Amino acid sequence: MTDPHSAEPSEAKATYKEGFGLFVKGEIAPAIARYREAIEMDPTLAIAWNGLSMALAKQGELDSAIEAAERLVELEPDDPLSHTNLSRILMQQGKITEAEDARAEAMGLQMRGDKS
Repeated sequence: MTDPHSAEPSEAKATYKEGFGLFVKGEIAPAIARYREAIEMDPTLAIAWNGLSMALAKQGELDSAIEAAERLVELEPDDPLSHTNLSRILMQQGKITEAEDARAEAMGLQMRGDKS
Protein backbone atom coordinates (compact mmCIF):
# COMPACT_ATOMS: atom_id res chain seq x y z
CA MET A 1 0.00 0.00 0.00
CA THR A 2 1.72 3.10 -1.20
CA ASP A 3 -1.32 5.36 -0.94
CA PRO A 4 -1.19 6.89 2.56
CA HIS A 5 -4.97 7.49 2.53
CA SER A 6 -5.84 3.86 1.90
CA ALA A 7 -4.95 2.86 5.48
CA GLU A 8 -6.87 5.70 7.11
CA PRO A 9 -10.42 4.29 6.91
CA SER A 10 -9.43 0.96 8.46
CA GLU A 11 -7.35 2.74 11.11
CA ALA A 12 -10.27 5.04 11.90
CA LYS A 13 -12.62 2.06 12.11
CA ALA A 14 -10.19 0.22 14.42
CA THR A 15 -10.08 3.31 16.65
CA TYR A 16 -13.88 3.43 16.63
CA LYS A 17 -13.99 -0.24 17.69
CA GLU A 18 -11.66 0.53 20.61
CA GLY A 19 -14.06 3.30 21.63
CA PHE A 20 -17.01 0.95 21.36
CA GLY A 21 -15.24 -1.59 23.58
CA LEU A 22 -14.70 1.12 26.19
CA PHE A 23 -18.31 2.28 25.90
CA VAL A 24 -19.60 -1.25 26.50
CA LYS A 25 -17.47 -1.46 29.65
CA GLY A 26 -19.01 1.79 30.90
CA GLU A 27 -15.79 3.77 30.37
CA ILE A 28 -17.61 6.67 28.74
CA ALA A 29 -14.98 9.45 28.83
CA PRO A 30 -12.24 7.28 27.25
CA ALA A 31 -14.78 6.02 24.70
CA ILE A 32 -15.61 9.61 23.73
CA ALA A 33 -11.90 10.33 23.27
CA ARG A 34 -11.48 7.30 20.97
CA TYR A 35 -14.59 8.21 18.95
CA ARG A 36 -13.22 11.72 18.47
CA GLU A 37 -9.87 10.31 17.37
CA ALA A 38 -11.61 8.09 14.82
CA ILE A 39 -13.58 11.08 13.52
CA GLU A 40 -10.39 13.12 13.26
CA MET A 41 -8.91 10.35 11.09
CA ASP A 42 -12.08 9.99 9.00
CA PRO A 43 -14.73 12.72 9.41
CA THR A 44 -17.12 10.69 7.24
CA LEU A 45 -17.09 7.59 9.49
CA ALA A 46 -20.79 7.62 10.36
CA ILE A 47 -20.57 4.83 12.92
CA ALA A 48 -18.09 6.90 14.95
CA TRP A 49 -20.49 9.87 14.94
CA ASN A 50 -23.21 7.51 16.14
CA GLY A 51 -21.02 6.20 18.96
CA LEU A 52 -19.97 9.71 19.91
CA SER A 53 -23.56 10.93 20.06
CA MET A 54 -24.63 8.01 22.25
CA ALA A 55 -21.66 8.34 24.60
CA LEU A 56 -22.09 12.10 24.96
CA ALA A 57 -25.81 11.61 25.70
CA LYS A 58 -24.99 8.98 28.32
CA GLN A 59 -22.56 11.42 29.93
CA GLY A 60 -25.26 14.12 29.94
CA GLU A 61 -23.59 16.36 27.35
CA LEU A 62 -26.80 16.68 25.38
CA ASP A 63 -25.96 19.74 23.26
CA SER A 64 -22.81 18.05 21.98
CA ALA A 65 -24.67 14.76 21.58
CA ILE A 66 -27.28 16.47 19.41
CA GLU A 67 -24.56 18.06 17.27
CA ALA A 68 -22.97 14.64 16.74
CA ALA A 69 -26.35 13.06 15.97
CA GLU A 70 -27.13 15.82 13.48
CA ARG A 71 -23.79 15.17 11.77
CA LEU A 72 -24.71 11.48 11.61
CA VAL A 73 -28.00 12.39 9.91
CA GLU A 74 -26.07 14.55 7.40
CA LEU A 75 -23.83 11.59 6.59
CA GLU A 76 -26.66 9.03 6.44
CA PRO A 77 -29.84 10.95 5.62
CA ASP A 78 -31.62 7.83 4.35
CA ASP A 79 -30.86 5.68 7.41
CA PRO A 80 -33.86 5.50 9.77
CA LEU A 81 -31.56 4.63 12.69
CA SER A 82 -29.72 7.94 12.31
CA HIS A 83 -32.97 9.85 12.71
CA THR A 84 -34.09 7.59 15.57
CA ASN A 85 -30.83 8.29 17.41
CA LEU A 86 -31.33 12.04 16.98
CA SER A 87 -34.93 11.73 18.15
CA ARG A 88 -33.92 9.84 21.28
CA ILE A 89 -31.35 12.47 22.28
CA LEU A 90 -33.72 15.37 21.54
CA MET A 91 -36.33 13.64 23.72
CA GLN A 92 -33.76 13.23 26.50
CA GLN A 93 -33.15 16.98 26.33
CA GLY A 94 -36.87 17.71 26.47
CA LYS A 95 -37.15 18.97 22.88
CA ILE A 96 -40.34 17.03 22.26
CA THR A 97 -41.46 18.67 19.00
CA GLU A 98 -38.03 18.27 17.39
CA ALA A 99 -37.82 14.71 18.68
CA GLU A 100 -41.21 13.87 17.19
CA ASP A 101 -40.14 15.38 13.84
CA ALA A 102 -36.98 13.25 13.78
CA ARG A 103 -38.98 10.16 14.76
CA ALA A 104 -41.52 10.84 12.01
CA GLU A 105 -38.66 11.12 9.50
CA ALA A 106 -37.24 7.80 10.73
CA MET A 107 -40.64 6.11 10.43
CA GLY A 108 -41.17 7.52 6.93
CA LEU A 109 -37.78 6.23 5.82
CA GLN A 110 -38.51 2.85 7.38
CA MET A 111 -41.84 2.60 5.59
CA ARG A 112 -40.29 3.55 2.24
CA GLY A 113 -37.55 0.96 2.85
CA ASP A 114 -40.08 -1.76 3.62
CA LYS A 115 -41.83 -1.21 0.28
CA SER A 116 -38.72 -1.63 -1.88
